[in-house]
Amino acid sequence: MAAKQYEVVIKLISNQHPCHAGHKIGDEWVFDYFTPPGMCSLAYNALYPVALALSIGGTFPWQQDPDVITMSCPDAEVHNVFELRRRPKK
Repeated sequence: MAAKQYEVVIKLISNQHPCHAGHKIGDEWVFDYFTPPGMCSLAYNALYPVALALSIGGTFPWQQDPDVITMSCPDAEVHNVFELRRRPKK
């Protein structure tokens, strides 16, 4: 049986300081196997494993909603927090 395929939308929802890459709260990208244009590769590298799992139907025990998870960028000075939300592919 083939795994379900979902689209995963990555959205910056908060930060403590201005982002070095210029990201602003509300910026969105669609997960792909390559870094989306304009997205910081450091943040994408941290989000990639979770976004990939969500895209094929994976869940994590700490998720309150199986379709949404939040993660932060590893840049401790900025502390960007991203929401990863999956939805069925069209």
